[in-house]
Amino acid sequence: MDFKRYLQVLKEHSPYDFSNYSDNSIKRRLQKVIADNDLSVDELLQKTQNDTCFVERLVEEITVNTTELFRDPELWPVFYSQLLTQLKGKKTFNIWHAGSSSGMEVYSNMIILNELGLLERARIYATDISSSMVRQCKSGSFRYQFNKGQIEAFEKVLKKNPINGISKIDFTKYFDVDKVNDKLIAKDFLREKVDVRQHDLVQEKSPFYNKFDVIFCRNVLIYFNAALQSKVYQMFHNQLFPKGCMILGNHESLTGFFKTKFKKSGPLYVKTNAFHFKYQ
Repeated sequence: MDFKRYLQVLKEHSPYDFSNYSDNSIKRRLQKVIADNDLSVDELLQKTQNDTCFVERLVEEITVNTTELFRDPELWPVFYSQLLTQLKGKKTFNIWHAGSSSGMEVYSNMIILNELGLLERARIYATDISSSMVRQCKSGSFRYQFNKGQIEAFEKVLKKNPINGISKIDFTKYFDVDKVNDKLIAKDFLREKVDVRQHDLVQEKSPFYNKFDVIFCRNVLIYFNAALQSKVYQMFHNQLFPKGCMILGNHESLTGFFKTKFKKSGPLYVKTNAFHFKYQ
């Protein structure tokens, strides 16, 4: 199959453009879509051109929505050992979770902020390309069994590495637990706190006029090619306040020109100046 040709057809018949995703990643995912749906190439093209519901499902399968509460639990104490002084010194601060998937990282972050007495001062934003992920993030409803082990892992890390003296969290303050139906449902005060929007990092400019103190974009850019990564880094650089922080995934890092515009400090990439980029 000519994957480049297919991505052009997808771009022409939908709002989505995956032409700058990593070639290997997009090929694997399209091959899986074809196999899972038992489609020929012609059938795939026809459904892409004529079936908007199919296109939405295809986008779900192409994009990577793997996340969990307190993913990479050992990193959260490190984040806040460096971020805490900066955030405590502000009357209000803005945090953007870009490519937020179902929002589990967003809710994890809000729980820690609340434990630190900082949630009232925070303005939290979350964006994702997937309409279903946006709906789930707004609902704050997650699988209990899927996240139970991760929460327990985070509690063990927190006991050994407290965040500003906090070594234990009562999660019943934040979630209603329905074990029978395998659900964790976030309390209203968390769900109402986050501004969730559908947004395509590939094609669209930032949906926000305000600048940010922190931008999380973890395990998203690894699926983009170098040119698209640079475009997104430019967007984030523009949207950060001077000395604002960008947080990437464990296997993501800056290269080339952008290494001069951010200073790496542990898992944080700190904006080093207020130089303004123009991007298309």
